Amino acid sequence: MNFRKYSGIPVMLLLLALAGCTQQNPQELKEKTAQATAEVKRDARAVAQGIREGWSRDKPLDLNSASKEQLVTLPGMTEAQADRVIGGRPYSDPHELLSRGILRKAEYQKIADRVVAKK
Repeated sequence: MNFRKYSGIPVMLLLLALAGCTQQNPQELKEKTAQATAEVKRDARAVAQGIREGWSRDKPLDLNSASKEQLVTLPGMTEAQADRVIGGRPYSDPHELLSRGILRKAEYQKIADRVVAKK
């Protein structure tokens, strides 16, 4: 997993910020600290998103209970499509996304192996 790749970033940024403390004015220090903090947050979000995507690949998503946020993680799924999927519930079979006209064939084929319809 890529988590180890990013685990040293906060420590490195903190050391860089502390090393520069001796020759910077307080305003410059605040600005650099804010920038470093923003970068750490961005990297942490990227790691978390990668972990979520990894988990979702291993287990199929239930069309009858998945949230909109979970549905849009499926390949090619837009928010509008996720809304249509939610609006068409319940499903007894994932193929109903096609037979009911909720998704086109090309859209369905991208997600067919990643969804189920549990009752």
